[in-house]
Order: sequence, then C-alpha cells, then structure tokens
Amino acid sequence: MLFRLTPHVRWVAFALVLVLPPGLARADEPVKGQRVFTAGHSFHFFIAPMLEDMAKKAGIKDHEKVGVSFIGGSRVIQHWDVPEDKNKVKEALKAGKVDVLTLSPILLPDPGIENFAKLALEHNPNIRIYVQESWLPYDEIDPKNPLRGRQVDHNAATVEVLKQRSADWNKSYEDHVQELNKKFGKQVLYIVPVGQAVIALRGKIIEGKAPGLKTQEDLFTDAIGHARPPLAVLVAYCHFAAIYRKSPVGLPVPNGLGKATPEIEELNKLLQELAWEAVSQHPMSGVKADGK
Repeated sequence: MLFRLTPHVRWVAFALVLVLPPGLARADEPVKGQRVFTAGHSFHFFIAPMLEDMAKKAGIKDHEKVGVSFIGGSRVIQHWDVPEDKNKVKEALKAGKVDVLTLSPILLPDPGIENFAKLALEHNPNIRIYVQESWLPYDEIDPKNPLRGRQVDHNAATVEVLKQRSADWNKSYEDHVQELNKKFGKQVLYIVPVGQAVIALRGKIIEGKAPGLKTQEDLFTDAIGHARPPLAVLVAYCHFAAIYRKSPVGLPVPNGLGKATPEIEELNKLLQELAWEAVSQHPMSGVKADGK
C-alpha cells in the first residue's frame, strides 16, 4: 500500500504512475473499450460486428461500433467523396465520437487517408487510424487494374511466391503511412498486416496443419479472394490485436466460426496465434510481442 512506503519510495511509485503512456492501462486495470468506425471495401467492412463480439468475449466493456461505410472495390478517397449530407464517417469524426478509424485502401498513395486523418485530428488529437494491408486480389496485384477479373487457382500458390508478389504491395502501404506520420509529427496511422497473416495461414493449410481447412480454396468464395468465415475471422483477430494491443489467444470461438466443435476450437486457436504473430512482429502496428 502506497501510504506505508518511505517518502522516497512513495514518490518514485507515484512518478511511475504519472509517466504511463496515455491510453495504456496498468496490468491491474481493465482494457478501455474503443469507439470504432470502419470504412472500406469487401475485404474489410465485415470486421465491425466481429470486433464487437470479440471485445465482448474478451471482457472489454464499452466497445462501440460507431458505424460502417461500405463501398465495394473502393479506394479510401471514395469514402471521403461521399456527399456531405450522407457521409457518416465525416459526421462521426466531426462529432468527436471516434477513437479508432479503420481503413482499407487498394493502391497507394490514396489521398483519402490523409484527408480523413486531418479531419479526425481536428476533433480528436488522440485518434488512431488503422490501415489494413490486405491480401492480394487474384493472388497477384496488377498495378494498372488490381480488380481486373481473371481465373485463379488459389491452390497453386506457394508461400514463397505469395511473399514475393506481396513485397512491393506491402512496401507501398508502409511508405505511405510513414510519410503521413512524418507529416503529422507523430504516429497517427498504423498498419494492420492482414496480408501477412493470410499468407501464414495458407502456409499452414499447405502443411496440413490447419484444422478443417483442406485446401487454400477453402479460404475464398471466388477468384478475387473474397473471404469465407475462417479468413474473415483471421482478419478481425488482426484488427482486435492491433486496436487493443492485446493477444486474442484464448478467446472463445467467435460467432463467425459457428458451433464450437473440437476441430473449430483448434482452428480458432490457430487463427488467434497467426493474427497475434503478424501484428506483434510488424514494426508499424503499434504493438510489441509483450502487448505494449
């Protein structure tokens, strides 16, 4: 108890409490729920209800899904350009109702990211903006037309090939976010390395170590790569880990995976581990392996 300590030790303990970074709870304090607005395309928007479910299962009170802006195949600038009287993202940001904004660009640079960041900072200087670094559409990005339809054999891809094809794509995200953070003079934008987690999961499937998933095709509904439930849950776990700076390992099976059979529970644990590994090891996620 603090009042039983010597004056010198009591002052040191008090000072340590004062210097805790803003928003970082002590080990004995509950994690504060965040007000989250999600804006993005079909590889991203579905995380909103999943985050609600995961936060509830993690015992995080006051998590709030403020809103969702969904535009299929969209760049962030398209969400910015929605008419003012219908733009729910801008409305929520201007009202100061958002702690976390999640975005999902396709090709970078994307002026919508900076536009939203500037607006958000005007109304909440502590805003955190998470940029989803997605998996490759069609397993191989076409810089001129990334959403151009074509046939794909997802099962033919190897981890090494996917990593090679993703390298420039990932670098464009990271360079753009670094440039903007430098412009703002502090870290406002963070990367959620979803694409890396997806490649890791595909590797587990190839090795036969992903319970219930026999082929890489089991992750996708079509050639472009829209997510089936296991992939969608992995994406949501990545955002949970980044936003709450907390490992999802140990959480119960989320609603998105269905009935908690032994096989589903094993798959759920794998998705949690892969999400935490990707997020905690990425230098721009804002998270370290110790959860800080």
